[in-house]
Amino acid sequence: MKTRVRKVFPKIGVLSVILLLVIAFSVASWAQSSGGSLQKEIERLAKEVEPKVIEWRRDIHQNPELGNREFRTSKLVAEHLRSLGIEVKTNIAHTGVVGILKGQKDTPVVALRADMDALPVTELVDVPFASKVKTTYMGQEVGVMHACGHDAHTAGLMGVAVVLSKLKDKLLGTVKFIFQPAEEGSPPGEQGGAWLMVKEGVLESPKPGAIFGLHVGAGPVGTISYREGGAMASADSFTIKVKGSQTHGAMPWMGVDPIVVASQIVLGLQTIVSRQTDLTATPAVISVGKIAGGCVLTLFRQKWK
Repeated sequence: MKTRVRKVFPKIGVLSVILLLVIAFSVASWAQSSGGSLQKEIERLAKEVEPKVIEWRRDIHQNPELGNREFRTSKLVAEHLRSLGIEVKTNIAHTGVVGILKGQKDTPVVALRADMDALPVTELVDVPFASKVKTTYMGQEVGVMHACGHDAHTAGLMGVAVVLSKLKDKLLGTVKFIFQPAEEGSPPGEQGGAWLMVKEGVLESPKPGAIFGLHVGAGPVGTISYREGGAMASADSFTIKVKGSQTHGAMPWMGVDPIVVASQIVLGLQTIVSRQTDLTATPAVISVGKIAGGCVLTLFRQKWK
């Protein structure tokens, strides 16, 4: 199965995010008789809102928030949707936001989805809207950055809401805007993300017949890539604890060195993919993102007589 690339909307940049979602909806739910005039209207409105999309994206980029902590972002989204006359539901899966825009009829229902969370990454790029945010994550002080493009996803869907609200009288059905928190994973010990949104009823009342989303990536501006089947893999995390036996560094044979053991484990994990997975059928990767070491001292107290 090959990935296909198609050139669309040249020289538009972030506007391609808007147009892709709007046209996806128009294909699924608009009257076929609208023809090219509707697409021209969509493009005109999208160009009109593009400066605001760029402004929103830079604001969100400068103020990133980790999963289940997207308080500022979700408030920004909810207030924006309400200003457009869209019905809004908040606090879904902690900080998720859902907007419902009704057209001429209740059905069909098409959902458009974007994610809002950032990553525990320190930004090093020198731009005026660079993130300076720091927070505590898993017991360590870290930077916070939109290193995966969710700021563009959120801003783009906010722009889509503007365009579709202005075309409300031409909608045959209903549009459901889903702004998801914690796409990158919930903090340890917490639930969140798409799973929790579904559990809390995001796919009901009304129930969408189709959901459209996208993900930005590196490549020429104004192009989209698509393929049949799955396009982006889900990830599972793992934690391995290695316990050694303490000894002096000059006498390693007197104990068990957990650093050497951990190194062997990291190397061994790579053979799961390279030697046990059919990579021609299913792409796969195993990455060890962090190794942390520590020392627990056991003190023996002897009472001398």
